[in-house]
Amino acid sequence: MDKKLSKINLFRNKSIEGRLKVSYFVIIALLISPCIFSLFFLNMLTSKYNRLISNIEYANSLNRIVKSDITSEMWSIVVGQKTFEDGNQYEMIKSINNALDHLIDHTSNKKDKQLIEVTERAMMTLSSYVDKIGIQIKNNEKVVESEKTLEEIRGVSILVSDVLQEFIYAEIEDIGRVNKSIQMTTVASTIIVIVIFLLVIIFASIAFISVKNAISFPILKLEYMARDIAKGDLSVRVEEPEVEELKDLTHSLNIMAERIKHLIDSGIEEQRKVQKAEMKALQAQITPHFLYNTFDTIVWFAEQKRHQEVVKITLAFTNFFRISLSKGKDWITTAQEIEHVKSYLTIQSIRYGDILDYSIDVEDRLNDIPMLKLLLQPLVENAIYHGIKHKRGRGFILVKGWREDRWSCFSVEDNGIGIKPEKLEEIRHMLQVETTIPDIGFGIYNVHRRIRLYYEAAEGLHIDSEYGEGTKVSFKLPLMKGDKDV
Repeated sequence: MDKKLSKINLFRNKSIEGRLKVSYFVIIALLISPCIFSLFFLNMLTSKYNRLISNIEYANSLNRIVKSDITSEMWSIVVGQKTFEDGNQYEMIKSINNALDHLIDHTSNKKDKQLIEVTERAMMTLSSYVDKIGIQIKNNEKVVESEKTLEEIRGVSILVSDVLQEFIYAEIEDIGRVNKSIQMTTVASTIIVIVIFLLVIIFASIAFISVKNAISFPILKLEYMARDIAKGDLSVRVEEPEVEELKDLTHSLNIMAERIKHLIDSGIEEQRKVQKAEMKALQAQITPHFLYNTFDTIVWFAEQKRHQEVVKITLAFTNFFRISLSKGKDWITTAQEIEHVKSYLTIQSIRYGDILDYSIDVEDRLNDIPMLKLLLQPLVENAIYHGIKHKRGRGFILVKGWREDRWSCFSVEDNGIGIKPEKLEEIRHMLQVETTIPDIGFGIYNVHRRIRLYYEAAEGLHIDSEYGEGTKVSFKLPLMKGDKDV
């Protein structure tokens, strides 16, 4: 049964992507074609319909002007109500001629165009009669002569009106033919849409069956293989299917079955490498505001011509980054770590000279002992920005380092605002489960994670704080042998 179903395939392409592209292209082409057909013919017929309506409106307006307005205007001139020069007869004739030109340009039927041309010739005759009345009035001829000419004008006006009326009837007949064409196009479009809809359903069904068979059977085999691997049977294998997209997956699963034991053994170590890489990324995130503020301070001292401060802060800044980079090394000596903290505190004490004092008390016997770099500086930064800056008065930071048996012990203590008890408990809990710490920053979290990651025997950070009095952050590191690359 499976073999029979797998043979239902109208696509030569073995790629699922290729089959889907062909399916989408055919379906879209089928769906678009009636739309294009309908839009093209209906727009053409609608445009012609609108043009015919416009021509009828133009012809009706001309008919009114020719039939009554010109004759009335010329009568007023003949009986003396207006002078020939004050009359609007020529403006009327000009507007009629312009309208006739418009009708010529927008009339496609040859017979209808001939009617307009007849009207234009009649208007030329009418214009000549108007000129004749003007000459008669100028030569002071008898009114009777002008009245005869006026009768001629009436006759020509009636002729023009009749021709325009005939033009209107012809345009109305064209509208009827266009309307019939629109109805036929609508019926044809409906039939085409129904046929195409049926074709789309048939084609989509065939495409669905083809793609389904191409995907479902190989995936079902892969699912059985995954279940066997989950049960511990690493000898199971699956033949590569004909579908291009699943060949790599099947090949990879076969290789996975061969290497899975090795991957299980090395999984923990790989996870540690990933976590260390994440910590390096966090370590590299030196806060931009520290850089901006330091450069602003240097520029400000330079503008004030305080050269000694410029030299002092620049040297400290250079030393700070030299130790931060450490040629890409992760481990430095304790003396270098302390020097790094001194450089940072030098910069900050110059910037916050009125509110910051510090003291560093580290036993000399720790100087040559290797330690992971950038453990103390983030804690000092945290003490400044989350402790001292939130409390009035002069701030003080104490950095201590001492040795206890096989441990290097360090603490960073400040007399800042401290931490409220409920917040302190929340932070301690978050450090225990190693989640991010909102409102505290990456400093404490980063140091805690790195200590736990690189020093397997270390517990991480311990935080003691009393709100309004200050905070103390401490940690212990197992003494490292001198084989670290420092």
